[in-house]
Amino acid sequence: MRFLGFAVVTGAAILLGACGGAKEGTADTAAAGATAAAAAPAAPAAPAAGAMAPITGTTHTINMVGDGQGYRFEPADLTIAAGDGVKFVMVSGGPHNVAFDPATLSAEAKTALTANMPEQAGELSGKMLLNANEEYTISFAGVPAGAYDYHCTPHLAMNMKGKITVK
Repeated sequence: MRFLGFAVVTGAAILLGACGGAKEGTADTAAAGATAAAAAPAAPAAPAAGAMAPITGTTHTINMVGDGQGYRFEPADLTIAAGDGVKFVMVSGGPHNVAFDPATLSAEAKTALTANMPEQAGELSGKMLLNANEEYTISFAGVPAGAYDYHCTPHLAMNMKGKITVK
């Protein structure tokens, strides 16, 4: 097959070609088959092990603030039910993130939080929120009851810390 060109029509590419007289089973046919196989869409991937557990209860909001009064989470202490979610909202003074110290967590808690924290920037460290009103939500479904201390990595030295207690 000889490539003659392509055209883009409403977002779809149209490939134009002409048969060059190659016989069935020749290198041209094999190459065309390989190209078609490579272009075929892959089957949907199976869900990853440890996928985020859905929030089955209330989603609570914690604001991330940095201003003339200091750097803080509002509220800094929050008690939630198992299955609830927590939405962190960057209000001011960013960048901010939410991070848990893996050394302070049980293996079960570490596994559940790891699965329930999307877009991690590091172990049990959520992505950085750079702009006002950006959000980061963590599901506490499947997380064992207990107290979970967290902090903002860029502002840890400024005592930007909090605690979530799961009942």
